[in-house]
Amino acid sequence: MNAIVSRRALLQVSAGAGGALLLGFPLGAAGADRFAPNAFIRLAPDGMVTLVMPQQEMGQGIHTAHSQILAEEFDIAWDRIALEQAPPDDLLYGGPRKRQGTGGSSSIRSGFVPVLRQAGADARALVVAAAAKGWGVDPASCRTQAGVVVHDATGRRATYGSLAATAATLPPPATPAPLKSPADFRLIGTSAKRLDSPAKLTGAATYGIDVRIPGAGVATLAMAPVIGGKVKTADAAAARAVPGVRQVVLLDDLVAVVGDHMWAAMKGVEALAVTWDDGDNAALDSAAIWTKLRADSNGAGVAAHSKGDAGKALASGGRIEADYELPFLAHAPMEPLNATVHVEPDRCTIWMGTQVQTRARAAAAAVLGLPPEKIILNNHMLGGAFGRRLDIDMVTNAVRIAQRVAEAGGGPVKIVWTREEDMRHDMYRPAYRNVMAATLEGGRVNGWSHRVAAGSVQARMSGQPPKDGLDRGNVEGATELLYDIPHQEVRYVRSEPVAVNVGYWRGVGPNNSIYAVECFIDELAARAGADPVAFRLAMLGNEPRAAAVLRLAADKAGWGQAPGARRGRGVAVQKAFGSYMAAVAEVSVAPDGSVKVDRITSAVDAGLVINPDTLVAQVEGGLLYGLTAVLHGDITVARGRVVESNFHEYLPLRIDAVPAIDVHIVAGPHDPGGIGEPGTTAVTPAVVNAIAAATGVRLRRLPVDPRLLKA
Repeated sequence: MNAIVSRRALLQVSAGAGGALLLGFPLGAAGADRFAPNAFIRLAPDGMVTLVMPQQEMGQGIHTAHSQILAEEFDIAWDRIALEQAPPDDLLYGGPRKRQGTGGSSSIRSGFVPVLRQAGADARALVVAAAAKGWGVDPASCRTQAGVVVHDATGRRATYGSLAATAATLPPPATPAPLKSPADFRLIGTSAKRLDSPAKLTGAATYGIDVRIPGAGVATLAMAPVIGGKVKTADAAAARAVPGVRQVVLLDDLVAVVGDHMWAAMKGVEALAVTWDDGDNAALDSAAIWTKLRADSNGAGVAAHSKGDAGKALASGGRIEADYELPFLAHAPMEPLNATVHVEPDRCTIWMGTQVQTRARAAAAAVLGLPPEKIILNNHMLGGAFGRRLDIDMVTNAVRIAQRVAEAGGGPVKIVWTREEDMRHDMYRPAYRNVMAATLEGGRVNGWSHRVAAGSVQARMSGQPPKDGLDRGNVEGATELLYDIPHQEVRYVRSEPVAVNVGYWRGVGPNNSIYAVECFIDELAARAGADPVAFRLAMLGNEPRAAAVLRLAADKAGWGQAPGARRGRGVAVQKAFGSYMAAVAEVSVAPDGSVKVDRITSAVDAGLVINPDTLVAQVEGGLLYGLTAVLHGDITVARGRVVESNFHEYLPLRIDAVPAIDVHIVAGPHDPGGIGEPGTTAVTPAVVNAIAAATGVRLRRLPVDPRLLKA
């Protein structure tokens, strides 16, 4: 295969309606000669450039960042780019992983940057070639300037839009067009205005919950409060008597009432007066869950990582041990779960916000027995997700209800979970128990053991046990220790909680592992009589980027200065999601044990930064989301039921509790790292270590319990 054939296999140039230029390019692995172009740039005659976006906007700013990358290399003005959401299609829009989804801080990394840059450069080469052809000049004698091709020798100028039709007739560049030098970037690395802000500020943005289909009913539901439970009785006649109620849907494990509006549906559910058969899990409570997890954590588990001879190192000298526990957590997005569904005999249309378009479509298809291509999924902005909308249980249940509505002759129906139903039927961040052991030699850690016990999210979502028993997501952050420790072992113990579904949560595995690692390192520093920062730096010789962010955060935080009585600073450093980050938390602890986080200073090296303002916002959001969990997050179970139901008892951080936050960016040439989750993973150990510095009390179970911190 020669180079020209190869390039033509990877790029497609064609004409769109009205003389537009369509450029298809590969989001997947380059070089696959069977690859079909799968993402599209559309240059319209008016000069507007549309990028079909495979990633979902849920507040993280990805629409803006991807557009900056494309606009930089295409050399178009910032106000001439528009976005169009891609339909569900793993092959076409799944990116390098061939799975269309948004999560895991992967929307910038995972290969999108070089692909989008090259697509922009190739598009620019096409319009230059079109201009040069028309002018009869060498393309090399032309340059571009914000959407205009310029030929300085003759003074000719042509807008991209005027060249679109001609460019659409040209073959794709035979070789990859040259990329800009980073020194010439004018958009990448700048805080370009977010493309999604105007619509959000004016209320024009459409989230799933905003969707209004003429004539559609509105439904809400009550699900069996205990996993495995069933509907025993429900007074459908009482519900139907409520003004505005159209229909009552009774399924084996849930009830739903369809009304003219949400109020009628809610009152209808209340009138149902459902009684439940709770099944085998009716007596389950948190104490039993923790007893099982603690017992399971004593098992050997399976090896996840080893280096040197940890067994021998841990058998010699003084062995130091500690256990760290984290509770179940809900996602609690501000926009409750919802989906609008219209089931018809041969197809189904869905309007919602999901992180996994193709999984959602497949779930609907499975319920209805239709092929996936008969499911039309309209994906909208997400009012918070944090991993909750990686799951598809809301799609399954919404389609089940809509199917009954269709059977009764109804049309589309909008299903909205109340906050209480949403929170009590979440896919919770697993409860974790970390069993740690280490030995010190010459003031440094010599032997290290970390055993992670938790339920497997991977197994719950896939329905298959992890390969070789190892859920790698649960040990992420534990198996990639930054520290130069000669002898290490990391093991995973699968411990499935009874009647609690577990799911991915912001920070995924590192939100547990880094908490345990960084708190234990702090305890070891204290045992060695060393300063926590100096102790870490002594073991970071092989990780200069980690050492650099640690030094910067410590310096900016005023590390080493006495913070005052019952005030303390705590530090954590990490590599997670491809980015390096250090955080220093400063806390004050009142005599009654209440904790106030006064300040968080962070330093971040995420490699090439696309939009500094977005990076800072992501770090700030992650820190605050994690801080909420540190101080308040705890999902408990009694009589088989999740106790917490709404924000009055599952507290989000209040505005008066938000600390001052400094984010310092370390610019670097490295490939971009993810940034949506590192703040969440770093804040937990930093705060816990700060509390220990302020009070001398080491908290090994979260959330913070003020009773343990009283003066």
